Amino acid sequence: MTIADYKQRLGDHGKDTKLNLSNLFGNVDTSGLTADQFYGTALSLVYSLNDNELIAAVEAEAEGKVEANVFSAAKLAATLMAMNNIYYRFVHLSSDKQFAKMPAGLRMNGMANPGVDKTDFELFSLAVSALNGCGMCIDSHVGVLVKHGVSAQAIQTSIRLAAVLNAAKTARALS
Repeated sequence: MTIADYKQRLGDHGKDTKLNLSNLFGNVDTSGLTADQFYGTALSLVYSLNDNELIAAVEAEAEGKVEANVFSAAKLAATLMAMNNIYYRFVHLSSDKQFAKMPAGLRMNGMANPGVDKTDFELFSLAVSALNGCGMCIDSHVGVLVKHGVSAQAIQTSIRLAAVLNAAKTARALS
């Protein structure tokens, strides 16, 4: 299954989503992201969305365009952000600020050596953090990315991927 196949399974209510998928996946070269960044971000997002058909479609699109390490790093980003986004969203939203002073006590060794460029991994993590709604994590990842010279266009593209892939899953579920 490819993105084109997945789009065909979306109902009329998914017309805009189909167009947005075409725009994103049809213009990877103008996205402001490298192939590793684009497909790694997309993979991280679909692994987080846990839609097997969408996973298959994005994996098919990425196949031959990125190496196996990008697939592995995308799985790592999805997994670590599933944990971190819950924890740090709680810390951020809790009115009891004592939790912000406490050590998280969560193992995150994979972040030290994710198997891809650390800036790319930050981009994957940012998109998943946006998907999961963790403002504290979003701010942290954007700060690192800006510090490392990642363009606003590249950051925006990662968030557009999150928005459109989330819409695709919703449109498919409603078909």
